[in-house]
Amino acid sequence: MPQTVTCTVLFADLRGSTSLYESLGNAEAASVVTQSVALVGRIVEHHGGRVIKTLGDGLMAVFSEPCPAVLAAEEVHESLDRMVGATRSPRRPVLRVQIAAAHGEVIEVAGDCFGDAVNVAARLLDHAGDNETLVTAQTRAPLPPDIRERFRRLERLHLRGRLEPVEAWRLEPRRGQDAMSTLFGDSAPAAIPEGIRLSCEGITKVHTVRSLPVILGRSHEATYCLDDSRVSRLHARLEWHGGNFQLTDLSSNGTFVRFGRQSEVVTLRRGACTLHGKGVICLGVSPAVLNAPTVSFEILRFEDTDPQPLIP
Repeated sequence: MPQTVTCTVLFADLRGSTSLYESLGNAEAASVVTQSVALVGRIVEHHGGRVIKTLGDGLMAVFSEPCPAVLAAEEVHESLDRMVGATRSPRRPVLRVQIAAAHGEVIEVAGDCFGDAVNVAARLLDHAGDNETLVTAQTRAPLPPDIRERFRRLERLHLRGRLEPVEAWRLEPRRGQDAMSTLFGDSAPAAIPEGIRLSCEGITKVHTVRSLPVILGRSHEATYCLDDSRVSRLHARLEWHGGNFQLTDLSSNGTFVRFGRQSEVVTLRRGACTLHGKGVICLGVSPAVLNAPTVSFEILRFEDTDPQPLIP
């Protein structure tokens, strides 16, 4: 019999499994993915949650309250980081995890859950970067102050299937915790960057940490609007995360980054990477494509840079 309950719905999704299958073969890759999903499930249950179902490379779970869901999400990140560190090798691509949670009413039917909170959590997961946890305002509000203050507010997100945008918050790492590694093993610059110069369609601006996040996209709500059919409405997000400027792809067609004069292009598909030095960001197509929608960037330390107007 259907039952309406109020709970926190959590989705976790492992990214990078496709590369695992390509590099390790089906048997070994399936073992790694299965062990990783099982680890996430054990952590969920340790914090009082209940796994509703596994979803290939991830799972859906419910918690009675937001706090244990957030604590479980944090332990998932830390545990998978340790597991990746213990098994890292040039042959093995890195698995990353994305988590989203929403608090609200759901309907339980025959062991499954349905409802708005389920839909919001599932759609919010689409906007999470690698090794990120995103939650709704309703999930963050009842948390203890010491946990609540570790969340950073993002822009209001337009989720698929919803008319009204959703207020989203991202869990920041604990103080002293290592900065998040990037998709491609990029090391953080030795000196802490102080600003980023962006150039797009003849407009050049310098952004400090205070003026982030910056949204790149086709929508007029974006900080930099690129009117091109290959660009999603909210295509990519640039923000300060873990002591670095981080770019996260939010799009359907992907985001492409070329650093300096390198010929190699970093491809982001719902992933993230740390920006360093200078280069170009192409939205929807590779930099090799003629007339690609492009934003140039340069990471700055102001003592080494000619003065530029700052965005307050």
